[in-house]
Amino acid sequence: MTATGAPAPTDLLVRAVQGMARPLFVLDDAWRFSYINPSGAALLGRTVDDLVGRVVWDEFPEARGSEFERSYRHVAETGEPASFEAWFAPLDVVFQVDAFRTDGGLVVTYDDVTARRRTEQAREEAAAAREEEAARAAEAAAEAALAGRHLLLLGDVSQAMTSTLDVEEAVHRFADRVVPTLADWCLVSVVEDGVRRDVGRAHRDPAQQPAVDRYADLRVRTNRPNAPVPTSLRNGEPVVIQQLTDEAMRSMVADARALAAVRELRPSAVAVYPLIARGELFGALTLVNGPERGPFTDLELSTAAVASVRAALALDNARLAGAQVRVAERLQRSLLSDPVQPDHLEIAVRYRPATKGVAIGGDWYDSFQQPDGDTVLVIGDVVGHDLEAAATMGQLKTTVRAIAYDRQERPAQVLGRADRAVAGLGVAPLATALVGRIEQDDADRAAGRRRLHWATAGHPAPVLVQPDGTVVDLDAPVGPPLGTDWPGERADGAVDLLPGSTLLLFTDGLFERRHADLDAGRARLRDAVAARAGEPLPDLCDGLLAELLADGAEDDVALLAVRAHPKRR
Repeated sequence: MTATGAPAPTDLLVRAVQGMARPLFVLDDAWRFSYINPSGAALLGRTVDDLVGRVVWDEFPEARGSEFERSYRHVAETGEPASFEAWFAPLDVVFQVDAFRTDGGLVVTYDDVTARRRTEQAREEAAAAREEEAARAAEAAAEAALAGRHLLLLGDVSQAMTSTLDVEEAVHRFADRVVPTLADWCLVSVVEDGVRRDVGRAHRDPAQQPAVDRYADLRVRTNRPNAPVPTSLRNGEPVVIQQLTDEAMRSMVADARALAAVRELRPSAVAVYPLIARGELFGALTLVNGPERGPFTDLELSTAAVASVRAALALDNARLAGAQVRVAERLQRSLLSDPVQPDHLEIAVRYRPATKGVAIGGDWYDSFQQPDGDTVLVIGDVVGHDLEAAATMGQLKTTVRAIAYDRQERPAQVLGRADRAVAGLGVAPLATALVGRIEQDDADRAAGRRRLHWATAGHPAPVLVQPDGTVVDLDAPVGPPLGTDWPGERADGAVDLLPGSTLLLFTDGLFERRHADLDAGRARLRDAVAARAGEPLPDLCDGLLAELLADGAEDDVALLAVRAHPKRR
């Protein structure tokens, strides 16, 4: 329209459109170019004269069936304008198109937005790459964290199992640690003398533990030969079943109760690893997943393989150490002879191996009568806690006994001779000992009296309970331990041993603790003795051990108790 409201001259409109920077063309009802401006023809790679009067589909046949044709026909048929972006392959151009219908035909304006689209695409690709990289990094971090947890598990398994010499305790610790990192629940079998027992049992859900126990109690005697554990034990190889069906379970379980028990636990995947160390089979690890967790991952299986090797080594070490301890204990007990029982003297002895650390040592006691009828009491402790210490104790006990029996000298002289013999013969590197002799000449015997002489070579002082219940530490000069070849003179102590009194000789394990005050330990011992002074001698010994070693013995303990009864006894 002009300023006066009259229609604009046609040639003016044509000149305006032709001068437009934005490409434009008009299609008539026969889809011929009735008009195209120069910028529009140039963008299409043609001239105005090339296109005017020609059918668009003939000039650009690649547009047939494309977004261009679909949109143009929709506008022509409905009169609804359209705006879209589409790529035209022959020109390698992305067009941004606006089309609308007029009385003069279908008007199409368009622009080359290829650069913008490529920039946007590059941004999108970069963003997608960043997201993908972040996802990969997160996945790698998660895998690293999981691998770290598995490494920690292996270290925990080794530490927990090697810190005990009790095989069953080690097995329980193993089961408790592999769940839930490696499986929903597990059983650890132990094979001893050809007999298999399911000892270790654990479930990630404490409420399901009774169900695990019910099945474990039945599993060994109801497994058929084709079941995973018998197969693994027989072949010495892992057995992994990633999809355990009910049909498979029925073929492996020979008892209806056992089948019902295992069904209650809903196993869907099972992996069994034999526990083999140094060529010997010790048992098997059974890992089981429920349907929610599903099959085992490669990491879980590889970790289980390493854990089973470490567990087998730990069990082998525990068995070897336990066997050594049992041999040493038997040796030690065999060397600890039964006490003599002289007239009117009651003697009781106790030995308790350590329960913390190494459970064997060189503590010993001895009692015997000399040819003249006097009673000799000996208690000692060889330095060390091993089989060698127990063997050395046997030699030292024999040495002291032989000297004391043959010479019938004062206890201090006996210890001096024993010291020179031990040092000269190399019997023991170092040992403490206390020798006592209960004497009674004719006059003492007639009066019902006894006298105790004793000497100590670095050994704890004895305790005497008087007939009235008073508890005293017997004091005497303390000489150096045996094995030092000390040239000095050793001294005796002496005290009357009245009827009704009780003498206690013991090694330091009874009252000493590594992190406790020594005087406090002696005071605790005296209090415990005073509280039981009137008890029968065996009960007194047992009560002292029970109270003073309630938390376990850090060291082995030897105890020798003597009670002097009135002559009428």
